[in-house]
Amino acid sequence: MNPQTHLAIDGYVDAIPAPGTSWGTATFDLIHSPADADRIAPDTPDTVYACTTEDPDLADVLVREIQPGDLLRVTGTVVQPDDPEAPARFTVDGLEVLEAAPAPVLYDLVLECWGGYVSVLDADRDAVPVFTVDGTWVGEAASPDAIGDLIEAHENGGTR
Repeated sequence: MNPQTHLAIDGYVDAIPAPGTSWGTATFDLIHSPADADRIAPDTPDTVYACTTEDPDLADVLVREIQPGDLLRVTGTVVQPDDPEAPARFTVDGLEVLEAAPAPVLYDLVLECWGGYVSVLDADRDAVPVFTVDGTWVGEAASPDAIGDLIEAHENGGTR
């Protein structure tokens, strides 16, 4: 590879892109798998590209819309650092989402509405925090079975 080459690479986003060190920049890692897996050794590793962009529009899209697992085609300039163990640095000047990753599903927390109240059920805790729908703290029920009593006490002017 030349010290500096302009090309397009398809790959998967490894982690949530992060804002860069200055305004209008972003960084992310892109995992590129060999294109023709049948013609290479089975233990050939994927290539990791340490990507950055200084384009404020691309940085905004990366930080707000791109998720781990998204398949992207990025264009830009790649530079291989002097250290062969370090990932190649890729300065992105173009971005296309080829396939979005499935939306993550949160199973550990559940919000449940009780009329004008909201409770937060957490699989890891017995206690259940309860708020009004406008965010006012009501209290913490000892268990999901005690939510009704807590709401009734709040509506009657106090907690029990």
